[in-house]
Amino acid sequence: MNTIPTKTLSDGLVLPAIGFGTYKLKGEAGAKSIQSAIELGYRLIDSAFNYENEGTVGEAVRRASVPRSELILTSKLPGRHHEYEKALQTIEESLFRTGVSYYDLYLIHWPNPLEDHYVEAWQAMIEAKKRGLVRSIGVCNFLPEHLQRLQTETGVLPSLNQIELHPYFNQAAQREWHEAHGIATESWSPLGRGNDMLQNPAIAEIARTHSKSISQVILRWHIQHGAVPLPKASTRVHQAENFDIFDFALSASDMAAIDALNQPNGRTFDQDPAVYQEF
Repeated sequence: MNTIPTKTLSDGLVLPAIGFGTYKLKGEAGAKSIQSAIELGYRLIDSAFNYENEGTVGEAVRRASVPRSELILTSKLPGRHHEYEKALQTIEESLFRTGVSYYDLYLIHWPNPLEDHYVEAWQAMIEAKKRGLVRSIGVCNFLPEHLQRLQTETGVLPSLNQIELHPYFNQAAQREWHEAHGIATESWSPLGRGNDMLQNPAIAEIARTHSKSISQVILRWHIQHGAVPLPKASTRVHQAENFDIFDFALSASDMAAIDALNQPNGRTFDQDPAVYQEF
């Protein structure tokens, strides 16, 4: 296995600096892809109840030659199950689907503030951790005001917030808030999804100077910003390429050039957590 840096969360859980996204990886083909990623060296595997592939992840884990204890398995609570008892049952169901006795990391998928049950969901997550169902609890797509409310009403901040983060939407203010409050940042859609980022000429030029691919440069940019990217790749070739980002470094001018690609409305699918509804 390649040696990669790690990040220690506020509660002591140690994450590798890069993870593997499993969105849309299902069934036999999905199990093979995820197993391939594990065999290549990925140890942080990201899933969600709403991906409907927790069983696929569990099958890949059982097939892989890597012990369960060396993996960091993640899943997420859907918006329709934010009520306290439903949330606890959903976490148990996630475990049953995957066939494991605990999750390393469990996250609230979206705050759904219009329903306003996310504090209740967070209280259930705190209880799930006490029961040993999960080792670390966090959130996805929470804005600073949502995070602050969790701290105010429960006294517990998430260990991690997984957010949309890529060069077209670099979330500088959100990342600064995380850092000031001891919250780790994970990046979903780290390479952009459905946009032209992988053909961007400015990134392509930086990639040429380092003899790396555009994807590798973007993932390295995430790493140097202290974020944990979660690229998804179904083929072994792309999995290996995405993983091979720890033998070079971007210069300050490289980082600034990529930062300059940020767009005020850079969300790929206009999923603003202040109003977006996920069930």
